[in-house]
Amino acid sequence: MPDWTEKYRPQTLDGIIGNPTAVNTLRAWARSWESGIPEMRAVVLMGPPGVGKTTSAEALAREMGWGIVEMNASDQRKGSAIEGIAVRGSQSNTFDSDGSYLDAGSGGRKLIVLDEADNFFGNNDRGAIPAVNELIATTKQPVILIVNDFYGLSRKSSAIKTKTLQITFKRPMASTIAKALYRIAEQEGVEVDPEAMEAIAENASGDMRAAVRNLESMAIGQDSVTKEMSDGLSHRDSRTDLFGMLSAVYRRTDPAGARRALREVDEDPPTKLLWIDENLPTEFLDPGDLVRGYDKLSKAAIYLGRAGRRQYFGFWSYASDFMSIGLASSKMSDKVGRERMRFPGYMTKMSRSRGIRGTKGTLELKLAAAMHTTASRVDRDVVPYLSQAAVADPALRAGLVADVGLDENELGFLIGKKSDSKDVKAAMSEAERILEERALASRASMPAPEPVRIDAPVRVEPPAAPEPEPKAPESRPKAQRSLFDF
Repeated sequence: MPDWTEKYRPQTLDGIIGNPTAVNTLRAWARSWESGIPEMRAVVLMGPPGVGKTTSAEALAREMGWGIVEMNASDQRKGSAIEGIAVRGSQSNTFDSDGSYLDAGSGGRKLIVLDEADNFFGNNDRGAIPAVNELIATTKQPVILIVNDFYGLSRKSSAIKTKTLQITFKRPMASTIAKALYRIAEQEGVEVDPEAMEAIAENASGDMRAAVRNLESMAIGQDSVTKEMSDGLSHRDSRTDLFGMLSAVYRRTDPAGARRALREVDEDPPTKLLWIDENLPTEFLDPGDLVRGYDKLSKAAIYLGRAGRRQYFGFWSYASDFMSIGLASSKMSDKVGRERMRFPGYMTKMSRSRGIRGTKGTLELKLAAAMHTTASRVDRDVVPYLSQAAVADPALRAGLVADVGLDENELGFLIGKKSDSKDVKAAMSEAERILEERALASRASMPAPEPVRIDAPVRVEPPAAPEPEPKAPESRPKAQRSLFDF
């Protein structure tokens, strides 16, 4: 038997509670497909979990008579999988779930749904963002992307921000949830105490699924749900997103709530400080509020700096209090900012300058090695002055390339020119000529090797034969003598 969340899942868009504007916008977008492919081929449904985004997409397909192709978190999220399922599916006709043929030319369509699209950033998601960009640019079928955090997806792709229609689903109010829960309880034959129903709706924090599950857990096997049964409910631990945190800090007069909202964001305090600092001038419109706000923000920055220098992160709690309670209590006027919360410009610049910062780091390391000092001292005491000298002196540029071993990117950074500029190319060519001359001079200064003498071969005389020993005179018989024997 299905649980109540599936049993009472809305089957039409009219059954979606708490978001009439979002539902009407989504229905109007779907009907625009009846007259051809609209300008915005894809729509993004954004909002916290449990507010009806996936349910709305499925209800829309039923209402429009469309087939549905859905990829969710359990599917393979590589770019090849998205291309094979979503992109190819969006370019052709198909069969509906009941076997009937859907011909886009005669009005039959299918809905491509990418659930949890903001989770395209894991190790298994290589190539997913380019595939999604291709999908929303070339699809011939309606596409819905469902996200909890639109920032997490849009920061990876400008096309998702400019080529899609964004529809925000908000958390329904507790009273709206309570009305829907009463209808479910009536159909199940369960009587619910009003105080118990109020507790269930409040503790759900706008998550309709959580509210239905809590009601079901208390009503199973019971004819009634009493207040005592609801006393055991704990408040739902919902994670506040960054935009919700900013709204709590700037647009509500509740310092304690601002502190709680800031702590529930799963980011470190330095990141939260960047978001708060970026939006402070557009939220505090009164000059006095702005002065007081920056005073509290500067104190938060002091504590963050101490935490980094001393490696004592207990200072983070003081910084968080200044960023939340301090800012929320600094606002004295009734002026309210109406602009949309902005992404920190510092983070955007750091992302774009990653390659430049890498080039700067290698330049400083090479200079530090050549000068027998540290890279930080080169950055502080050498690069600012060496850069000006190199800009004015082409010979110095060539010498740096030859002596320090700078490449095109490092020299271009030093003199403020592109790596393929005329000045950089000239310096690289001159440095190559200098190195060749040095190599020739080095070879010329080396002493010439002594010539190897080859003497005529020496004739080796064979050893002289030993002289024969003189022979002893022959003995004669004693009876016979000569004249010389006398």
